[in-house]
Amino acid sequence: MSYRIAAIDVHKKMLAVVVSDVDVESEYTFERRKFSSNPEQLRLMAVWLLEQKAEEVVMESTAQYWKPVWESLERYWKPECEKREDARRKSGTLHLAQALSNRGRQGRKRDFPDAERLVKRLVAQELTLSFVPDPEQRLWRTVTRKKHQLRRDRIRLQNQLEALLEEAHIKLSSLVSDLLGHSAQRMLKAIAEGETNPATLAALADERLRATTVQLCDALGACTELNPVYRRLVGMALEELRLINEQIGRLDQEMAGLLKSHQDAVERLAEVPGLGVDSAQQIIAEVGPTAAAFPSGKCLASWVGVCPGTDETAGVNYSPRSPKGNRQMRRLLNQAANAGARTKGSIFEIVYRRMVPRLGHNQAIGAIAHRQCRLIWLILHEGVRYEERGSGLSKRSKQLRTWKMIRELRNLGYQIEPPASEPAKASVQ
Repeated sequence: MSYRIAAIDVHKKMLAVVVSDVDVESEYTFERRKFSSNPEQLRLMAVWLLEQKAEEVVMESTAQYWKPVWESLERYWKPECEKREDARRKSGTLHLAQALSNRGRQGRKRDFPDAERLVKRLVAQELTLSFVPDPEQRLWRTVTRKKHQLRRDRIRLQNQLEALLEEAHIKLSSLVSDLLGHSAQRMLKAIAEGETNPATLAALADERLRATTVQLCDALGACTELNPVYRRLVGMALEELRLINEQIGRLDQEMAGLLKSHQDAVERLAEVPGLGVDSAQQIIAEVGPTAAAFPSGKCLASWVGVCPGTDETAGVNYSPRSPKGNRQMRRLLNQAANAGARTKGSIFEIVYRRMVPRLGHNQAIGAIAHRQCRLIWLILHEGVRYEERGSGLSKRSKQLRTWKMIRELRNLGYQIEPPASEPAKASVQ
């Protein structure tokens, strides 16, 4: 019985599609057809693949252009292919191949031959295939990555504002730890509104600020003769900051609503030292609420890229460099490992102190990230809870951690009840 595979060479405006029977021993015989990338043509392509009785489809991950093609095939081709009477186990399977694994010889770049090579290398298992989650999880990824981009924009804005203040001879960033904190924002808002008296501006600082009034007056002395253009630029920066903060808050509420049915998984991940509610949401968006796509913690660590690499010849590993892996998860685990190593009394602090004299900071953090990655798989896949066994474990520390997590969850819109054993302090917000 014949078994047909289709391949798509993806471009921004056009698609080169080929279909071939792979159960014959003779040369491949390809059916070729071109489609444009507009929605109606994508639907017609799905219909044509059904007519050709294609069982599997493979395509290259070309920038972002593969996404509408993938979604159209998921909607129009995959359900009909799976419902056919002669459907096989792999009928309706979509594959996304990394473009580098389908690279041809230099100077041999053509559309249809590239698509044909995809079929041949898929059959020979020579392609590096990417993990593509379901549509719901892809939506989670879109929201969390947009929120991360907004936070990067906030940091960029802070750097630009500091450069602007330095140019205006306002040395506020030398005295406050956070230029976008409440004290600094009050003073900057007053500057934007036209305040010229340094003493009046210094009085707006929080009483817990370490800088004295004299130091603040000296740092803000240039406000007496500040050019109005600088005041308007500061006002524009504050307005942009307000908009970014508002959008981040809206995305927080959006993400809490999307993951409402997986609240238990968020809570279990947030209990790990170095992680929190926000990072737990991002991890679930990347690997799924149960990490079902990864059969073991080792597989997840390999996909993320927090394990030693292998470049072995004649029994000798010449390069232990870690694979690139998933950039979002690597960033999250690197931050979580650094935070976990600084969490007093946690097991990760003990591991860090034991490893850092021998391995150095970077490799010690990499080892902690590897442990956290396998722990994340265990918590999500097996449904277990994290149990701290570090030297700093105490009833008081567990209570503080619980109250902090409850406050974070409630601020994001989750409905959570405090532990029954602590009714007196359950109202901590």
